[in-house]
Amino acid sequence: MAVLDRISIFPIKSLDGVSLSQARVMPSGALEGDREFAIVDEAGKFVNGKRTARIHQLRSHFDLVRRRVTLRDSSASAGADAEPVTFELDGDRAHLCSWLSQFFGQSVRVVQSAAAGFPDDPVEAGPTIISTATLETAASWFDSLDANDMRQRFRANLELRETSAFWEDRLYAADGRGIPFQIGTVTLLGTNPCQRCIVPTRDARTGEAYPEFQRTFISQRKATLPAWVASQRFNHYYRLAVNTRLSDLGAEGVVRVGDRVAIAHSRAGSRSFLNP
Repeated sequence: MAVLDRISIFPIKSLDGVSLSQARVMPSGALEGDREFAIVDEAGKFVNGKRTARIHQLRSHFDLVRRRVTLRDSSASAGADAEPVTFELDGDRAHLCSWLSQFFGQSVRVVQSAAAGFPDDPVEAGPTIISTATLETAASWFDSLDANDMRQRFRANLELRETSAFWEDRLYAADGRGIPFQIGTVTLLGTNPCQRCIVPTRDARTGEAYPEFQRTFISQRKATLPAWVASQRFNHYYRLAVNTRLSDLGAEGVVRVGDRVAIAHSRAGSRSFLNP
């Protein structure tokens, strides 16, 4: 029986995450506070791991109650004694932008979207979902990496336990239909296997590239894809975790660690939720 074991949000897009015991799913489908802020350059483009490897050397700690972020330059050039600096997310934006501009060596600003955040997939804007068993299996493809390394590289919002590896690949169909599933009282639609970028190829704390990461991943993902997976949804095998959106069947609500996860199955025109 699949159970929600971990909830992670990333208050500033591309920076460190925060683990929560519960989170509200907003009308947009996003988790409240997830990627609420983003760093952009003068052209309005995201400053993220896809374009700026230095972002991996920026450590962040969030106080969600006081709405504060503490930042520290963890690069070797900054030294072990680099002082952390704390900013008010709502009332100290100018100083935050100034510090970040100095860190990145270019003019940047912080933008906000409280209602929807800045998801990687603006169409399927719900939380990404993966199972612990999937992370453990993917880690086994690489020397010296463990499940936590993969967790930090792939940055999923919801993590499930008590499942087999790749259980989340049940949440989309060959014909492109989203498959409804329920976490607690919230109903989401699984939509597609998540296409990955360059970010997982690097150490999440240092930015150091893992040799042949993408090539190894693609080879192993293809070789271990379960027979029951809708392989038509893979135009390539550099995909892991599942994108979601809020289902029309269920309004916004709260998901909690410990909630059971059930997939919807149709019966004579009705729909029930079963735990496979």
